[in-house]
Amino acid sequence: MSVLFAQGSNTWEILVIVALVFLGFVAIVLLIFMAKFFNLWIQSITTGAGVGLFDLIGMWLRKVNATVIVRSKISAVQAGLQLETKWLEAHYLANGNVPNVIRALIAANRADIPLTYKRAAAIDLAGRNVLDAVQTSVYPKVIDCPDPNKGRPMLEAVAKNGIQLKTKARVTVRANLDRVIGGATEETIIARVGEGVVSAIGSADTHYMVLENPDRISKAVLAKGLDSQTAFEIVSIDIADVDVGDNIGARLQAEQAEADMRIARAKAETARAAAVAREQEMTALVAENRAKVVLAEAEVPLAIAHAFRDGRLGVMDYYNMRNIQADTEMRASIASPVRQQHTDNK
Repeated sequence: MSVLFAQGSNTWEILVIVALVFLGFVAIVLLIFMAKFFNLWIQSITTGAGVGLFDLIGMWLRKVNATVIVRSKISAVQAGLQLETKWLEAHYLANGNVPNVIRALIAANRADIPLTYKRAAAIDLAGRNVLDAVQTSVYPKVIDCPDPNKGRPMLEAVAKNGIQLKTKARVTVRANLDRVIGGATEETIIARVGEGVVSAIGSADTHYMVLENPDRISKAVLAKGLDSQTAFEIVSIDIADVDVGDNIGARLQAEQAEADMRIARAKAETARAAAVAREQEMTALVAENRAKVVLAEAEVPLAIAHAFRDGRLGVMDYYNMRNIQADTEMRASIASPVRQQHTDNK
């Protein structure tokens, strides 16, 4: 009996020792975590952030930066925002910028701008700077049109009278948080405003109308609703500078006249070439007809000889014909221009 009691005592001693070792291990682990997260835990307790020690341990196991989450939660609580810790963890695990989202929410809350955490997180995950969007909504920013970084310092347009005007516009925009997700960016605003300015100048009868009243451009552009489907709301469009450029109309007319002259020259050259070709054709035709005359004249002696043989032509008839031919040749030589000129010189 005493032996059994001794064996039971040893078993209890072993169990106690194991329990003490386990409790000591747990205590050591808790001390390690307390040392690691003590400052954050104290900050959370003193500020009412509601992040407990086990929450911090869970963040460590999930590889979440507890410092970022706790400090962001403290900022939100101090600003009067009610956010769940798991929301911040989920946004952090989705590679979101938690501090930037919290700062944006605080800024929107101070400015009485309706912005929920869900929308702010969505804007951040979409790649937009949600804090910059809120700041732009509170404090509008100015966009230069055209963008000087793109290498075009001025917008160029031509009025109806052909005078070129070079303008520069400054667009004041406010962020529209409802359209930040899916809305067009600044480049679209610049492109639309540039197109509107060029169209407004092009519809002016003369450049003097634009120079004496530049705000007609602003009114015409604003009336088109250029901020539709964009992430911004256009507050105003101001024409910062207007310069007179070249007389495009006169230059185009001169170029048209030059082109017309070249066309006329080409047509005249074509007509001249046709006339030369026709002249050459007529020369060839004259030469051909002369050849036919020569051939016909070559048949005359043959016809005379044939007439002699047939007895239809006598010798006296032949001499009379020769006399007539000689007389004709003499008269022709007397009446020729060379002979007449020689007589006049005498």
